[in-house]
Amino acid sequence: MKIFSWTNIRLILMIIAVIALFSFTSHRNGMRKIKKTEVVFIGENQLFLKPETVNKLLIEKNGDPKTIHKVDLDLKKLEQSINQQQMIRKADVFVSVDGVLKAEVKQKTPLGRVFDDTGSFYIDSEGNKMPLSDNYTARVPLLSGEITVVKKEKLSEVLKMINDDEFLKKNIIGVEVLPNGSLVMANRNYDFKIDFGRTINIERKFKNYKAFFQKAVSDSTLNKYKRINLKFTKQVVCIK
Repeated sequence: MKIFSWTNIRLILMIIAVIALFSFTSHRNGMRKIKKTEVVFIGENQLFLKPETVNKLLIEKNGDPKTIHKVDLDLKKLEQSINQQQMIRKADVFVSVDGVLKAEVKQKTPLGRVFDDTGSFYIDSEGNKMPLSDNYTARVPLLSGEITVVKKEKLSEVLKMINDDEFLKKNIIGVEVLPNGSLVMANRNYDFKIDFGRTINIERKFKNYKAFFQKAVSDSTLNKYKRINLKFTKQVVCIK
């Protein structure tokens, strides 16, 4: 059996040709210049950042995008630079087939706003600090008290449940954290305080509150109460 048959030789030549073509195409593609930059925000949140701010991060180390070759781009570093922005949750940077340097950006979601001696900031969906925006102000519950005594995951769970429920989002305007970790909430339209207790049985407590509120509205008794106690999961205790 011949090792170097014409069939084998043709196969080897074809493989070499494919490799050469691939190398040529990759080199040519890498030497193409970027046509433009584009910033796309993912999700329905209002923009806390202007697209121009993210676009500046895309080009600040590369100059005019029309002079940049694809091969000279470090997409990972560009992503890291954008992800360091405190209002951004995650960014994906890539070059499209038509030569557009694109950044797809997910913003952080503010769930509560804190006022303390150091100033004011948001708490995001992961329980971390998020700076205020000059571009948009979120309507979220005001947080006060000893917020550090509650695990940030539990506090964000409470705030997320408020944010995701249309009734609670319109109803709850403030959350105070007591030194023992209990929560006291404020209602938008009534003067009573809501003793929520510790961050346990969260969903059950909110269900009880919504059921109580609907019944009290139909009975026209909401104005009679000073405190609504949700600490007991099987009942709501009202104090006049």
